[in-house]
Amino acid sequence: MKFGNKFRTVAVVAIASLALAAGCGGGGDGGGEAAPGAEASAPAEDANLAITFLPKNLGNPYFDVSAKGGEAAVKEFGGTFAEVGPAEATPDAQVSYINTLTQQQVGAIVISANDKQAVCDALTEARDAGVKVVTFDSDTNPDCRDLYVNQATAEGIAKVQIDMIAEQIGDSGEIAILSASANATNQNAWIELMKKELANHPNIKLVDTVYGNDKDQESFDKTAALLQSHPELKGIISPTTVGIAAAARYLSTSKAKGKVALTGLGTPNQMREYVKDGTVKEFALWNPEDLGYLSAFAAKAIITGEIKGDEGDKFTAGKLGEKSVGADKTVLLGDPFKFNKDNIDQFDF
Repeated sequence: MKFGNKFRTVAVVAIASLALAAGCGGGGDGGGEAAPGAEASAPAEDANLAITFLPKNLGNPYFDVSAKGGEAAVKEFGGTFAEVGPAEATPDAQVSYINTLTQQQVGAIVISANDKQAVCDALTEARDAGVKVVTFDSDTNPDCRDLYVNQATAEGIAKVQIDMIAEQIGDSGEIAILSASANATNQNAWIELMKKELANHPNIKLVDTVYGNDKDQESFDKTAALLQSHPELKGIISPTTVGIAAAARYLSTSKAKGKVALTGLGTPNQMREYVKDGTVKEFALWNPEDLGYLSAFAAKAIITGEIKGDEGDKFTAGKLGEKSVGADKTVLLGDPFKFNKDNIDQFDF
């Protein structure tokens, strides 16, 4: 996912920060099985708190905001923050970065996976070498990481999007989904659950699912193609912040404005103009800055041994308070929040 119009210049900063992270390396302990000779958990005062975020891709404003939250958290507990990543969100693009971070012995990798399996071998090697692995936003297979910080339950995310589109189209008519990439684990999970949720809405028909690959122009073009291919279309769900913004941009100047409903997952700053001009009535999301903040504290808790990742483990996550580990080593941020013209000006992210 990605969103917004402000792009952070992250490459140079990330490289410089990564050099600092490497300088602090060597003391991390492994997730799953400890590296040979390593302690099961390092005392907090000796912990390797060099934490590197690895998003799906750089230059992606959604991850810029989550990294902002991660960096704030790392500063709070006195660690070293870095962000590195590929230019394109492809399945194998993150592997070389994982390998480099493993060699540099960072304390933890905090990753939003482009593919649930493609990065697993590299992450397993990282954990065997003493690096903790926390996934956020988009998970890997559970046996490839120590914790997953989930922005909201997949069921909750799916239901809120179906509920919104159903309300906006009078619970009847054709809809389509404009997703990110075909390999995005979070997107695919939400889409499957949305299909199940549609069983409760027998008069709504899902006629197409297309992929904009988290690229603005491609998502814009896919929106145009959907309207051409399905002249009776009444609604579009875009569970990606790139897609919903691009679709809104297209609809805002087309004959379909006000006739084809658009909802999904977006941010207030990117969607404000489209809500105010009537292109979009309502959409949802969580706070990605809080997601990054929580992910960093989760990484710290695993590194220091405050938690092992077992169900029922509890740790303190700064301003977010106490958090618990649930099933499958998952930590939940919270429920999705709906944004509309009545509340959108209360938020700035």
